[in-house]
Amino acid sequence: MNKASLVVLISGSGSNLQAIIEAINSKQLNAEIKAVISNQVSAKGLDHAASEGITTHVIDHKLYPSRALFDQAMMQIIDPLKPDLVILAGFMRILGDEFIAHYQHRLINIHPSLLPKYKGLNTHQKAIDNKDQIHGASVHYVGHELDSGPVVIQTEVPVQTIDSAETLAARVLIEEHKIYPMAIKMHIDGRIKFKGKQLQLDDQALTKPLLWKNDQLT
Repeated sequence: MNKASLVVLISGSGSNLQAIIEAINSKQLNAEIKAVISNQVSAKGLDHAASEGITTHVIDHKLYPSRALFDQAMMQIIDPLKPDLVILAGFMRILGDEFIAHYQHRLINIHPSLLPKYKGLNTHQKAIDNKDQIHGASVHYVGHELDSGPVVIQTEVPVQTIDSAETLAARVLIEEHKIYPMAIKMHIDGRIKFKGKQLQLDDQALTKPLLWKNDQLT
């Protein structure tokens, strides 16, 4: 079976990238990361990639006068690689409609909330401010609206009364590292696919996200 081709976009520490690399190295994922692209030259995730011999590119968004030109610069690198999946792993730029449409149904993201709650930034603080008992993260295919698109897997993380945004974020991140490789595996194994606009799991409509809770998938 041929290895799936992946391209990963990052902006920062690359901890989810590292989780994906570890899943590949442990044979959980039958895949190869063809390139890692960052919009930040100082992104630590570039070091993770380089240490694994993965090709890296920096496309500084500040050098492009429009979002469309920035997106096109990325597409010029991505398209020759013919990726089965383009993975957003802490990529902190809003993508334009052309980019999203071009990679429709093979563009995936992880967001630190139980979508559709708390789209955008500062999700952990919002959960604390609203006195939520349960917080979490979601893996979803990217739609045209911010943090939209069909959700594949969510993970639940209890909010503790002593939590700060930082301590809550750290616990959520641990679970992110588990569910992102799971969702990627389902995609590249052909278990998750689209029939029209309907997301399917094993040829059945996925009417609600899978849930990773207490180290079990339901």
